[in-house]
Amino acid sequence: MKFIIGIGGVTNGGKTTLTNGLLRTLPNCCVVHQDDFFKKPDQIEVGEDGFRQWDVISALDMEAMVGTVKGWQENPVKFARSHGVSLSPEAAECDSDQKGIHILIVEGFLIYNYKPLIDVYDRCFYISLPYEECKTRRSTRTYTVPDPPGLFDGHVWPMYLKHRKQMESQCDRIEYLDGMMSKDDIYSVVFESIQNTLLNNS
Repeated sequence: MKFIIGIGGVTNGGKTTLTNGLLRTLPNCCVVHQDDFFKKPDQIEVGEDGFRQWDVISALDMEAMVGTVKGWQENPVKFARSHGVSLSPEAAECDSDQKGIHILIVEGFLIYNYKPLIDVYDRCFYISLPYEECKTRRSTRTYTVPDPPGLFDGHVWPMYLKHRKQMESQCDRIEYLDGMMSKDDIYSVVFESIQNTLLNNS
């Protein structure tokens, strides 16, 4: 059985922390990080707001991302091996997916804003944060390309609001998570939800 989980959310909401927790506990679990598909800095255009447009879908090579997800769908065992994921003995024995559960987590900030991806998810989760908390967390993070002054208010937050509205109109299966909850509580809610779905589908 193949199962794809979307972990979306606002910047600095805790997507990676949640994903890492699930990777440690779910069987035969791989991950595709949307951040791995950012284009090179010189390919990111400057918008009318005066900032490089990192927080928009065109900053990402989404076709390559979809291709990676399809690669997993075609052969989760081969994908897991090539990404250094250890498989359970029963899953490792079969060539494709005759037995065992194979799970893929797709993690990122715009994973529900690209039509070809929306249909692949079996479960959709999204972590939200209020403005002040999000801004505080963002200001304490160090990025490879540092945030220029005013980026959060001038670009990041407005784009988040715009994309969230678009996402809500495109995908009605999203389970929203309160990013103000503790990391352990967020993990527990999601893990339990996934376990229930797996039991119902087995």
